[in-house]
Amino acid sequence: MGNSALRDLAAIESVAFDELEGSVVAVDAHNWLYRYLTTTVRFTADEAYTTADGTEVANLIGIVQGLPKFFENDLSPVFVFDGTPTDLKSDEIESRREDREQREEKLEDARERGDDVAVARLDSQTQRLTETIHETSRELLELLDVPIVEAPAEGEAQAAYMARSGDVDYAGTEDYDALLFGSPVTLRQLTSKGDPERMDFEATLAKHDLTWEQLVDVGILCGTDFNPGVDGVGPKTAVQLVKEHGDLWGALEEKNAHVEHADRLRSLFLDPPVEDDYAFDADPSPDVDAARRFVCEEWGVDADEVSRGFERIEESVTQTGLDRWT
Repeated sequence: MGNSALRDLAAIESVAFDELEGSVVAVDAHNWLYRYLTTTVRFTADEAYTTADGTEVANLIGIVQGLPKFFENDLSPVFVFDGTPTDLKSDEIESRREDREQREEKLEDARERGDDVAVARLDSQTQRLTETIHETSRELLELLDVPIVEAPAEGEAQAAYMARSGDVDYAGTEDYDALLFGSPVTLRQLTSKGDPERMDFEATLAKHDLTWEQLVDVGILCGTDFNPGVDGVGPKTAVQLVKEHGDLWGALEEKNAHVEHADRLRSLFLDPPVEDDYAFDADPSPDVDAARRFVCEEWGVDADEVSRGFERIEESVTQTGLDRWT
């Protein structure tokens, strides 16, 4: 999910929700879903979200529990789903697969030992967005009339593009790579308690006297979702190298280092594949009753696990006084 070392460079501040009222947020759907999925699995009995044939749809609980945070604060989410991942991400995907397999082995050991605490922790860490999760998530969002945009590749790049184009006010993701994709203003911690964080692209550039290209070079030196970075180079060193030597290649020459596919990495962030033929209604009307039937009757999710979430969505209609939620 991007190199967290970029946090040391980013211009980030906490922002109260009342400062964001009326805003439209392009949400990195996979990033958002995964966080709610893992939390749900860790703290909810598996029978609450497992069908009779063993299919797990913890994502449905996560969506119902997570969406009210937008509605109650007068934010209009647009969920942006990943398309086909770039081949530059293949190593990262393989690494995550190997890591998940190792955790799955530990999970089986924990189950054999009867270690319920370890089982809950490891079960959450081995989750992945299955085809069923993809399909049911889209169906539930459509019933709640939450707009969906399908990205050709990285959802985060698409969200950043939509923000740069002025079609949304913010990109929403936990991934610091949003900076490298040029998202003007990014909201983080939309899945956490309390107020979110606002990450400002232009303020970040000004803070370090960098161009966008140079910021991308710094990110590549530190490491991104698409490359591991250069050993021994942290964010401060990366900034110093790029400023002293002009760009990525000057920095690499100074460190006698090599980054595979450096040209393509740079282009990926500066000119990523995005979709510009999209349209969405920022004034949707959710069908809560249909959504409740879909979750509880069609997919057998324990009604007690989602009742409060649906109540909060319904209450937000009255509390915000927004015509678009009526």
